[in-house]
Amino acid sequence: MEATLSAGPGTPTRPSPTSATPGTPAFAAAVEQALTAFFATRRDTVGELGPIFVDAAEALESFVLRGGKRTRPGFAWTGWLGAGGDPEGPEAPAVLNACAALELVQACALIHDDIIDASRTRRRFPTVHVDFEQRHRDRGWAGDAPRFGTGVAILIGDLALAWADDMVHASGLAPQAVARFATVWAKMRTEVLGGQLLDIHGEASGDESVAAALRINRYKTAAYTVERPLHLGAALADAGPELIRSYRDFGTDIGIAFQLRDDLLGVFGDPSVTGKPSGDDLREGKRTVLIAEALQRGDKSDPAAAELLRTSVGTDLSAAQVDRLREALTELGAVEAVEARIAELTERALAAIDSSSAVPSAKEHLHAMALAATRRLA
Repeated sequence: MEATLSAGPGTPTRPSPTSATPGTPAFAAAVEQALTAFFATRRDTVGELGPIFVDAAEALESFVLRGGKRTRPGFAWTGWLGAGGDPEGPEAPAVLNACAALELVQACALIHDDIIDASRTRRRFPTVHVDFEQRHRDRGWAGDAPRFGTGVAILIGDLALAWADDMVHASGLAPQAVARFATVWAKMRTEVLGGQLLDIHGEASGDESVAAALRINRYKTAAYTVERPLHLGAALADAGPELIRSYRDFGTDIGIAFQLRDDLLGVFGDPSVTGKPSGDDLREGKRTVLIAEALQRGDKSDPAAAELLRTSVGTDLSAAQVDRLREALTELGAVEAVEARIAELTERALAAIDSSSAVPSAKEHLHAMALAATRRLA
């Protein structure tokens, strides 16, 4: 049965076509213009439900427009360009709107992920559930403030996912393009939700294998960060199967490499850059490839270090304890192993795109985006 998207009322004012390079402020501004126009079309419907829902919708809008590199729309847009899309053509504004809708899928994932991980901040702001928890306290409302904040944030995340569908339907795409897009879109949404479930299950079951961590990366991050956005862009351009396969090979490898880099930043990154307290991934107990590599190596060569990791990760660590775990991860060779895996994946991905039929300018953009996403720590 053909995948469908939920339809919403209204068509947003379309942004001007852009030839801005993804990853630049100009491209981010074009995506944000599309999102701002879409949010404006929802205000009448939201207002009919009253001020409580207005507050929730405004919180979502603020969350989405607060910043970010607009990575997923960038890959989708580049996928379309690489398959022959014309950034100055009449369909470009509609394509940009559809690509921008990926930011609403991302918002859903982040809002729900912050609840699951009990994160208190996101991009140096309170997470959505913490924001509404505090609003409950400030107003002296009845009941449990954390439970209220969590419930509201779940619904706001759901709203983001529903509005992502609405934005695609209101994008101005031709029906044939929507039909091609919808099939890939449906797979992407299932993969990201499945990846999140694999992540939760991995933590609960205590699966420490590198293979399990890589599988989570494949579906929780790579599929909807790089692989499927490129595939969506190719679908909009009605690309052939060979280019789609090249895009997917590139996207899988770069998406996993991107997550591996993020895992390293989650332990060794500068909070002013990552927007998260240093070492937060260790405190949250994330079952990353970095941790899996360290445990695998520690069990063979340094059982005491492996035991330290097992008993420390996922606890309320002091700064000194975080430093000790960083030393253990480095001494066990896990950091070096992850860096080597990032390099291998990146090299393989670039080879896939180089041999593809994508237009030369798109190949150049994908090279630059791949290197930016996987750049080594300073």
